[in-house]
Amino acid sequence: MRSIWNGAISFGLVSIPIKLVNATENHSIHFRQIHLADGGRIRYRKVCELDEEEVQGGEIGKAYEDADGTMIPITDEDLAQLPLPTAKTIEIVAFVPADQIDPLQMDAAYYLSANGVPAAKPYTLLREALKRSNKVAVAKYALRGRERLGMLRVVDDVIAMHGLLWPDEIRAPEGVAPDGDVTVRDAELDLADALMDTLGEVDMDSLHDDYREAVEELIAAKASGETVRPAESGDTGGGKVIDLIAALENSVQAAKKSRGEAGDEGDGEMADVHPIKKTSGKSSASGKSSAQTTRKSSAAAKKSTSRSTPKSTGTKKSTSTTKKATAKKTTKTAAKKQTSSSGGSGAKKTASSRKRTSA
Repeated sequence: MRSIWNGAISFGLVSIPIKLVNATENHSIHFRQIHLADGGRIRYRKVCELDEEEVQGGEIGKAYEDADGTMIPITDEDLAQLPLPTAKTIEIVAFVPADQIDPLQMDAAYYLSANGVPAAKPYTLLREALKRSNKVAVAKYALRGRERLGMLRVVDDVIAMHGLLWPDEIRAPEGVAPDGDVTVRDAELDLADALMDTLGEVDMDSLHDDYREAVEELIAAKASGETVRPAESGDTGGGKVIDLIAALENSVQAAKKSRGEAGDEGDGEMADVHPIKKTSGKSSASGKSSAQTTRKSSAAAKKSTSRSTPKSTGTKKSTSTTKKATAKKTTKTAAKKQTSSSGGSGAKKTASSRKRTSA
């Protein structure tokens, strides 16, 4: 990485040569201004207000505008002659716990790199001292024509420096809080706690800029001549909360669903399973009485059936008697036929034998 500033860390009487390197980078997509009629690029030209002529960068200097509009020229030589001890030095002024630094003061971040082999030993000494003390170093340094405030801390095995705003550059939050007294119920706080627990923690490395990716896809589609369809915007409710409890409950369910956890309702994939309720003594007694009533009615039905049975039995007896008489008659008739037939055949045999004897 390319250094943007060279100097030294002043740690008491110890001087540590370092290089200042940007620790962050901007991935925002930048646009150019164009003329809508023909697509020509719009450029800004620096023009002098007195002679209305365009001025090149080498002809431009600095000046301070007084209250009456008078311009007071200030040269780089004038600034270089100022008694600024931090012009090339990051001067450590104190070591404080990290929680004493208000995050509102945080500005740009830099990495401090040891500049050369002789700087390795004191650099490591300061790094290890910061680690063991669990503190951060507050320092002053000069960059881009002004003195700044900074905070040094350890990131992995590197000393990082965060630019800090001066305390008088932080505005007081006057008139920002909601007007009037607002009461929050315990039930609402409980649901808020449940939502916080459901959302849980996040791996910061997994977060990314969705809007930038969408802009990149839009640019690629337009460059290839594809038709870009507008994305469907989700209904966020217009930022109007009617029922805070309902909104919190829905938020908890949505958070559980997004994390793949089984919610109480709303997934529509599994049927609700209800446990079988145990019957009480009264219900079991009523069940027994109903069963006994059913048994009694069945017994009564059987008795009524048995009472009506003799009539049908008598009919059956007469029918069987008739059948038996008919069978006897049939048997007698068959016997007579057999007798007559046997008698006829015997007479024929006797006549034939008589004829043979006479002959």
